[in-house]
Amino acid sequence: MRSIRIRDMFLAALAASATLAAAPASAQQPYDGLWQVTVVTKTGSCEPSTSSTVTVSDGKISAQGAAISGTVGTGGLVRVSINGAYANGQLSGKSGSGKWNGASAGVPCSGRWEASRQ
Repeated sequence: MRSIRIRDMFLAALAASATLAAAPASAQQPYDGLWQVTVVTKTGSCEPSTSSTVTVSDGKISAQGAAISGTVGTGGLVRVSINGAYANGQLSGKSGSGKWNGASAGVPCSGRWEASRQ
């Protein structure tokens, strides 16, 4: 009886490890991919409008040639810091929007951003 229990536990452990081994090392997050982001200044002397492409990978935001630090949660909540400016907002499906604030030559500025999945 005891040997059957040990064997059953061993088989259960083996089956569980086989399942874990088959799972990907990092699961793709729902908002991973390329996003086109347009930033518009509403107040202050920052550049009036700019667009760029960012990459979301495993929920982390990056952009080529930019010191950007940010995340997108599984529910789409966005939090970003780039060159002393801060942004937050929400992605949903293939689009998103939010607010940002920063400064240009020490003068505060702020505005909105919009994103669309590429």
